[in-house]
Amino acid sequence: MIEVARGVSIREDELRESFLRASGPGGQNVNKLETAVQLRFDARNSPGLPEPVRARLLRIAGHRATRAGEVVITAQRFRTRERNRQDAMERLLALLREAAAPPPPKR
Repeated sequence: MIEVARGVSIREDELRESFLRASGPGGQNVNKLETAVQLRFDARNSPGLPEPVRARLLRIAGHRATRAGEVVITAQRFRTRERNRQDAMERLLALLREAAAPPPPKR
């Protein structure tokens, strides 16, 4: 279990990773190694997300959310697969924490 915020957690088996070749300049290895990571999280069917958090997450995710309710994070900033995996996970957790934060009080 990955604890996102108080009362909000997701299971690790809800995350799917796929690896692809990074775009852009990168020297000799850019055409041989699959270092970019695409992390997918099915927010619509996640049992660990309360409905208000799920709705805010899909709204905050914007173009990173699919019509099926999946949040897709692509990370290719770094040269190594492991660092891109960490980057994708950090970005997903940041989105989840932002969605789990209580909304500001009405004025």
